[in-house]
Amino acid sequence: MIGLIGRKTGMTQVFDDTGRLIPVTVIEFVPNVVVGKKSAEKDGYNAVLVGVEDKKKTRTCKAYAGQFPEGVAPKKLLRELKDFEKEVNVGDSLGVDVLGGLRYVDCTAISKGKGFQGVMKRWNFGGGRSTHGSKFHREPGSTGQRTYPHKTFKNMKLPGRMGREQVTVQNLRVVRVDAENACILVRGAVPGPRDCTVLVRAAVKKAK
Repeated sequence: MIGLIGRKTGMTQVFDDTGRLIPVTVIEFVPNVVVGKKSAEKDGYNAVLVGVEDKKKTRTCKAYAGQFPEGVAPKKLLRELKDFEKEVNVGDSLGVDVLGGLRYVDCTAISKGKGFQGVMKRWNFGGGRSTHGSKFHREPGSTGQRTYPHKTFKNMKLPGRMGREQVTVQNLRVVRVDAENACILVRGAVPGPRDCTVLVRAAVKKAK
């Protein structure tokens, strides 16, 4: 498994060798610093802990700063990458060249928040008739029973907050790796708004 913490810059479009237009998302990478390593002998599994963006010492409590080794500044964001394939040491800085050999990636981010929404937008309900006299337009409809079991079951599709949850989009094809600008172009859309944090990992379901 190979992965890096990146930042979604936005979407654009490029043309391939045949002149076909491809919509792509630009993901920019700042240096990912290796903060720690976990081994199967000590922790039960192998993993690499990476962090990005230095945090001010005045805003870092001792309990949080204690997990960072000497010589490594505290980081704002930490992510654990299990079974990291490349051999790295604590303090190493990882760049976009780590993703150079990948053809497909999985992108994980927090989706856009859409506030409190009804069932038609949140769950794609069809709703009722729009004609005059119909008293059923955008309502969810029946949600429970009468005497038995006289309750609404869990996991019913009802109105509520929509979005603002972790979403993973799998098997996005890597169109281009730009080492000069420290970014990659992946085909299609990536969850989240602009400037959001994106975890890019090697695709689990597709070959590299």
